[in-house]
Amino acid sequence: MSIITVEGLSKLYPIAVKEAGFAGTLKHFWKRTYRTVAAVRDVSFQIEPGEVVGFLGPNGAGKTTTLKMLTGLIHPSAGKVRVADHIPFRRESKFLQKITLVMGQKQQLLWDLPALDSLKINAAVYGIPDKIFAYRLAELTEMLKLEDKLSQPVRKLSLGERMKAELLAALLHQPQILFMDEPTLGLDINAQVAVRDFLQQYNQQYGATIILTSHYMADITALCRRVLLIYEGGLIYDGSLEGLLEKFAPYREVRVELAQSIPELVAAQSSALLSGLQTYGELASVDGQSVRFLVRREELTKTVSRILAELEVIDLTVTDPPIEEVIGRVFRAGSVS
Repeated sequence: MSIITVEGLSKLYPIAVKEAGFAGTLKHFWKRTYRTVAAVRDVSFQIEPGEVVGFLGPNGAGKTTTLKMLTGLIHPSAGKVRVADHIPFRRESKFLQKITLVMGQKQQLLWDLPALDSLKINAAVYGIPDKIFAYRLAELTEMLKLEDKLSQPVRKLSLGERMKAELLAALLHQPQILFMDEPTLGLDINAQVAVRDFLQQYNQQYGATIILTSHYMADITALCRRVLLIYEGGLIYDGSLEGLLEKFAPYREVRVELAQSIPELVAAQSSALLSGLQTYGELASVDGQSVRFLVRREELTKTVSRILAELEVIDLTVTDPPIEEVIGRVFRAGSVS
């Protein structure tokens, strides 16, 4: 049975429209006119217990609005939502015990106090007994490698340490469902890896369901087998990452290292040599002796044979294109059809 069910979910906002100039200001003051903006339009999906699902979209696509409706922070304009057998916007106590929402750009820990003080407040809010609080605190502290950090004021922690402490605070009541909105935002590479490893471990150990939004595709590829793509408020893809590649990236990436450096005028796209290179496939980049082509899968064997026969090649590799490029192409097209 699905732990999250969404049917025809929509969120509409009335936006006041004001004409330019003084006359427009007076008119706007006495009688306002509005237009309706659809932040989310007719979105439907289901998520099973224990799934880790990536929720992707460009800025303003409706990701955070959808998460806020799933957690009950805002009321939907239309549609049905059930999360852990509850209707989220009712904000029932049993429902709030089952979920958590972590937003990378927001914090719940008190800035000037040690993180431990905020954790004790959270334990009191959720009614966690002292023995269970001590056990969970020790367990999560070890998993997050936060030993000797919780007694320091939050403002003295590094950004990565603060994010780990935020995760600890959000998971202290051991929720079934984790809504993660950009949890690695602004973190360095090491801190991103640490947060991803922790989420993976937490999912495996507790069977928690995770919905993750992130602009760092490494988060998605490391954690999520399934992705939901939202564009201009509408859901345009629901499936596996591999399926997305097969459907929207009918090409492979061919990287070639040549014996000689490509002249600068090639990079300026003013040479006959550049035109010659473009006959092998879509010329993605040129950097010194390295050239990167995008070649259609059905033409791959023939194209690689031509490159080896016609160019002085030191090295050649064939891979799938970076997932960032594939997702970017989907969003630029606005569909996966």
